[in-house]
Amino acid sequence: MKKHVVVLEAEGGKDKWIDGHRRDTMPIVNALKAKGFDSEVIYFRDEWKDEVFKYISQKSDAVIVRINPGNLPNGEAVLFDTLRRLYDNGVLVMTHPDTMMRFGAKDALAKLAGTPLVPKDTYAYYDYDEFAKTFPKSLSKGTRVLKQNRGSTGNGIWRVEVVDERVKNRSNDALPLDTKIKCTEALDNHVEYHTLGEFMEFCKQYVEGDNGMIVDMRFMPRIVEGEIRILMVADKPIFVVHKKPAQKEDAFSATIASGAKYTYYDPSEYKELVDMFVGSIPMISEKLGKIKDAPIIWTGDFMLDTDENGKDTYVLGEMNCSCVGFFSHLDKGIQDMVADEVIRRIKSKKDEAV
Repeated sequence: MKKHVVVLEAEGGKDKWIDGHRRDTMPIVNALKAKGFDSEVIYFRDEWKDEVFKYISQKSDAVIVRINPGNLPNGEAVLFDTLRRLYDNGVLVMTHPDTMMRFGAKDALAKLAGTPLVPKDTYAYYDYDEFAKTFPKSLSKGTRVLKQNRGSTGNGIWRVEVVDERVKNRSNDALPLDTKIKCTEALDNHVEYHTLGEFMEFCKQYVEGDNGMIVDMRFMPRIVEGEIRILMVADKPIFVVHKKPAQKEDAFSATIASGAKYTYYDPSEYKELVDMFVGSIPMISEKLGKIKDAPIIWTGDFMLDTDENGKDTYVLGEMNCSCVGFFSHLDKGIQDMVADEVIRRIKSKKDEAV
């Protein structure tokens, strides 16, 4: 065991503080050092991939990836290839790109459809023909939410509702392409009106290219009461944040940029939801591809629903694990929890090799 951990960052971006790092990066580095492990930050560029691979593989037990995908000018392909090479060379990668893609991709919802977490009428479309065939029928059953795979902060997430009186009662029939619809984007809650055919043509961009995909799920009207996010370190719940959309017409986005209000809670204050989510981790890992370890830092976002008995239930809206921030809660010692989990995994891997 080398007792050395690299934290990998990308240069620049809006997530950086005055020292050039994410605000939660150096606290992780310092927490590892306090626990007897050396640690440092290095930056990743595509053109440095071989040097990064050589440096980490020779020096480190593990690498913690703290890169916002939007900060890589050419996307994640070269980074992910480098991380897989490191993993194959015996370096622990947290979080491994395959786990990032399986937990963080929007189609995780479709893979979990029919479980206690996600309604069964949740679909994923990987090509336009599939989308064009199924979406007019799913929309006939009620207001839907479309989510592109590559979006973030509400970009490419649309609430789609029928406003055409001619077809409002045509449940379970595929709607005609000239159906008038109202589309609200979660990015900023702006509203657009289109025909169904026009909007579906616009959505072609979401299913084209590498990793193109759209998730289609039922709209949850109680989203106006807020979205509930659970922040996890591995399988440990750390805090819950209630994200309430701006109180204005058509608002349903729970992002800060759209005016949502965030309130933080201890996990014990949402015990039923937290226990249900934590208890579901083995099932989630199995459904998403028999994943051994949960992401090192990740979240589950839930919406409120009501069951047939009038009781509150929760519906998973998405999971995030590519680069979840927690700098607002450094005073809670989350950096120490991350360091403890990293060291536990390093020691566990060493014991397996003995």
